[in-house]
Parts: sequence; structure tokens; C-alpha cells
Amino acid sequence: MPRYANLGGDSGVRWYEIGQGSIEVAFRDGGVYVYTNASAGSYSIERMQLLARAGQGLNAFINTDVKKGYASKRQ
Repeated sequence: MPRYANLGGDSGVRWYEIGQGSIEVAFRDGGVYVYTNASAGSYSIERMQLLARAGQGLNAFINTDVKKGYASKRQ
């Protein structure tokens, strides 16, 4: 699983895993969330995947646009 580059230096994201129509995101607080096309919408998933690869903006996008649009959560 790729470590999130965190180019902005203040992200809560630790790592991510991109799947077909999904992304799994691990946060510094220990929470791991799975977002899917069905739970967050295909536009949001594509944008999250792009931001994850770029290493910047993923945490902000989740907080402002996706919010609780995850399919599952685990600690």
C-alpha cells in the first residue's frame, strides 16, 4: 500500500490503496475507510484517486466533499 506523500505537510492521511471503483484510506488516528463508487459517487472516487497519487489535497477533499460517504470503516 503506498504511503501518502503529504506534500502539504499537514495531512491526516497515512496511506491509501486504489482499487477499481474504490479507494481505501488510512488516517493518522488509526481509522481506515473504504470509499466506493456506490458510497461516494464515481466522480469523488476518481478525484480521490487522483489526489492520492498526487500526494496533496486528499484529506481536504474528503473533509469538504465526501464527508461520511464511506462504505465501511475499521480501526
